[in-house]
Parts: sequence; C-alpha cells; structure tokens
Amino acid sequence: MGLEIIIAIATMGGLGFIFAGGLAFADKKLRVEENPLINTVNELLPNANCGACGFAGCYDFAVKVVEGKAVPSGCPVSGNETSIHISDALGIEAGNSVKMIPVILCRGGSSEAVNKIAEYNGPLSCKAMAIVSGGDKLCYYGCSGGGDCSSVCPFGAMLMNGNGLPEVMEKLCTGCGICVKACPRNIIEMHPVDRNVFVFCKNQDDPKRSKEVCSVACIGCGICARKSDGGVEMINNLGIIKYEKFDESKISFEKCSTGAIRKIRYKEISVN
Repeated sequence: MGLEIIIAIATMGGLGFIFAGGLAFADKKLRVEENPLINTVNELLPNANCGACGFAGCYDFAVKVVEGKAVPSGCPVSGNETSIHISDALGIEAGNSVKMIPVILCRGGSSEAVNKIAEYNGPLSCKAMAIVSGGDKLCYYGCSGGGDCSSVCPFGAMLMNGNGLPEVMEKLCTGCGICVKACPRNIIEMHPVDRNVFVFCKNQDDPKRSKEVCSVACIGCGICARKSDGGVEMINNLGIIKYEKFDESKISFEKCSTGAIRKIRYKEISVN
C-alpha cells in the first residue's frame, strides 16, 4: 500500500473522529429534552390532525396544552372524556367542552329553489359554480349542491341527499368544522348541539325577489324580529338570531309564511 493511500486513510479517519466528537459534544450541550407529558397528551388525542383546534395538528395541540397555551377541552373532536383524561394527566382543571355541530342553513333544494332558464353544464363543484355562473339556481345565496362539503369531510359524516342538499350524520360527525371552510356561500355554521332554533336561509334579496327564487326563503318581513326584544335582528332583508339575547318563547314560528325560522332538534336534520 502506497504512502499516499495510508496518509489519506489516516487523514479521513482523523477527521471522522474529530467530527464525531464534535457532534457528541454538541448533542450533550445543545440537547433540548422533550417534556414526556407531550407524548402522553398526544396519545390521548384522536390524531385526526384536522386542525379544528386552531393548531397545525394533534401533536402541536399537545405541545400547546402542556405549555399552558391551550386548554384540554380545546379539541372539538375528542369530547369531554378525553379532555378529562388530559387534565388528570396534567393535574389541571378540564373546563367544559360543548360539542359543536355543523348546521346547513339552507332548505332550498331541487324541489324548493327555482332554476335558471339556462342549465349549468360544468364541474360539479360549489367553488367552480360560484366562479363560472353560480350554478343552476336563481338564488345566489343558497346551497348550489356541488357537494364540496361532503367530499372534504374526513370522517364521512356528510352526504348529499336526493334533494341536492347536504345532510349531517351526527354519529360520525366530530365537529371539526372542515365542511364550514369548504362552503363558498357560508351556509354551513357550527353551533352547540343543544341549540335548536335557526333561520334556515341566507338570502339577502328584497322580499319580491326572495319569493321568486325560492319557496322557503326568508322574505325579510320582520315578523320574527318585532317582538323578540333584540333576539332577532333584520340585516339586509334577512333575520339574524342573536343567541345571547334570544328567547324562543317570544317567537311566533307559525307566522313565518315560508318556515324559514324554525325550532328543530338536530336529530331531525341528521341521517341516522
């Protein structure tokens, strides 16, 4: 073996030894020990990584909970039982967690909404319809029936019914809110599971136009708002419920000619 080769091997070996020593020293001096509670909390979470908690994923949420920057009940998917287990592991108070569910604030399906004379022939996507022509319906505020909300649901908890409207399967719904973000017309809202009065319409047209485009639209008459003591406000020809002031006993539901404001239990609008 030549002297040059021996020198090269010795040089490379020496450099490798020096670098290895440097890495070992850096690992010892610069190592950041991870709090074992982070892994404990992460294992208790559903690991859906849906982002409904407002963080990047379940692990990020676990880090924030351990750091005190998020509360154990901040995961809408896991529910009260999980938040109690997390709190027990951390030795803190859990707080109350109310399940949130998506509510479809539109009843203008294929049999209620009036269609345009020209038929829409394009991608069956709500976002595409909103960009191209608004879809088949004359109402530009209601559900266009493209099914974007059902296609993005990671839990299979939403489907399109035979009337062209989305329905929620309550048993599968985790309350992640991804469907809300997918709707370009903002007709899906998250509400507490025990809330049962809604205005099932988003139409802001004048009364005459509202009647022309849909048989179940809010026509802006204001009957629901007059004696509600601020529980219902008329904004842009649409009844808006102010739940912090709302008293359902002051609402004459039978006087709403189109049934836009209704008292209904969530199970009635869910698929079992």
